[in-house]
Amino acid sequence: MEETFQIKWNTMLKSLEERFGEDIDLQAILFLIGLQELGQGYSKLNKNQKVDVMHVAVCALLSQWGYYNFSGHDKDGWPHWEATEKLPHLDAKEQNQLIKEAIVEYFN
Repeated sequence: MEETFQIKWNTMLKSLEERFGEDIDLQAILFLIGLQELGQGYSKLNKNQKVDVMHVAVCALLSQWGYYNFSGHDKDGWPHWEATEKLPHLDAKEQNQLIKEAIVEYFN
């Protein structure tokens, strides 16, 4: 199963690198997903907003598995989610794996 996931991850990563440039990392993928979910087109973002964009991505990704539920947009058009299920305690490696699996599912 791990081998199958790794093939899917590498295929998805290659596709993103072809579209957006070489050496795209996990944070860059989260940022792209967050921008997609934000849906506001191009705008200049400050450092805090960039972190918020990545948070949007994590919530959107984990909502696929019921950990978050979309609750709507605020007055500035930013999406918001509510936690619906407590995430299991995971170490850093397990967190990365969970996010990677959610990303592969998101793009499929």
